[in-house]
Amino acid sequence: MIIGYHNSHEQFPPSELLKFVQMAEKNGFNGASSSDHFYPWINEQGQSGFVWSWLGSALQSTSIPFGVVNAPGQRYHPAIIAQATATLSEMYPDRFWVALGSGQLLNESITGDKWPIKSVRNERLKESAEIIRKLWAGETVTHDGHVRVEEAKLYTHPENPPKMIGAAITAETAEWLGEWVDGLITVAEPPNELNKIINAFNRGGGKGKPVYIKLEVSYDDTEEKALKGAYDQWKANIFESNVLTDLKSPEHFDNASKFTEPEIMYDAVNIFTDIDEYVELLNEYIKIGVDHIYIHNVNRNQKQFIEDFGKKVLPSVMD
Repeated sequence: MIIGYHNSHEQFPPSELLKFVQMAEKNGFNGASSSDHFYPWINEQGQSGFVWSWLGSALQSTSIPFGVVNAPGQRYHPAIIAQATATLSEMYPDRFWVALGSGQLLNESITGDKWPIKSVRNERLKESAEIIRKLWAGETVTHDGHVRVEEAKLYTHPENPPKMIGAAITAETAEWLGEWVDGLITVAEPPNELNKIINAFNRGGGKGKPVYIKLEVSYDDTEEKALKGAYDQWKANIFESNVLTDLKSPEHFDNASKFTEPEIMYDAVNIFTDIDEYVELLNEYIKIGVDHIYIHNVNRNQKQFIEDFGKKVLPSVMD
């Protein structure tokens, strides 16, 4: 069972995140996940470090496994992602996984290329995954489709390639991924809703493969502070997936969320001050078959979150 710390590059400078993840390992977190953004969601967050530079430092200065959610095909050519992931896996065997998703316009728009409809983005994603796997295997790849590759070959590749995890928010996407990925990652819905996504993944061919979730919480001394911290930092992430994927800039997310009320965060983020409620929630996810839980404290109070969860939550869940 992995209970990991999520590193939000949209919210903190990479130097600060490095200290947080080192602290997380010392306090009992046994894994880590990372975002991969060109922009923050909203201007208030204020950061967007380059995760591929950061991952080398993070893996070198800790001993826990890491993963990142990436969207190959537009901002990143899949051959470059194959090379980046192969290099990290060669240097840190069996400590790195990559999750692939179809992306958001927010990050991909910088190329100036047309933003495809969802069905085309899915086709491009699967093509990219096939290209990456062939390159990991040492093949010379030429491909002409939604992405183009001409006689690409990796000369450095790991003995054991990293797990390729599929990112999904909806049951439909999860079912589509089931057959061709090594596992599923999704945002943690309430356990009964999450179970529908897991069942869809299993129907599509994912039965027996690991399930990863990103669990969004806002933890602080008081409920008032936890609610305010969640609203200030994460209010743009309450929308349906088709909105999250199709808005173009932090300003658009700012505008979309400026008329929301703080109380709406209760529907999107687990806002508790009682440690026992977090223990109960984590155990509910474990019971429905989740193998990896990466906890994202969406407010800025990271130090207290890491220390309190390390002392009071993780020992109860890991036993």
